[in-house]
Amino acid sequence: MPRQSSSGGKQRLFGITKRGDKYLRKLLVHGARSITTRAEHKPPPQDHWLDEMRVRRGKFRSDVAQANKTARIAWVIMAKGEVYKAPTEPLETSIAVAA
Repeated sequence: MPRQSSSGGKQRLFGITKRGDKYLRKLLVHGARSITTRAEHKPPPQDHWLDEMRVRRGKFRSDVAQANKTARIAWVIMAKGEVYKAPTEPLETSIAVAA
């Protein structure tokens, strides 16, 4: 489970730790590598944050960041027992509308 420590309206999300199932973590990172490789060649608007992450932090850290994001999505889906619903608009647009 990805760690989180939020208080006072400030959200702090921690990364993937080396606790837990090694094989599952390995699969998440391999899947993230596939996503980041696809984003390098054909970036759709929703992968804009991933492109920025790769430039800012490097390829390997951006792979782990994507794996962390995937793990959080998977955890919420399992915890709530829901079906995954892909975002319909890029994150930047939804934040601009909400502000």
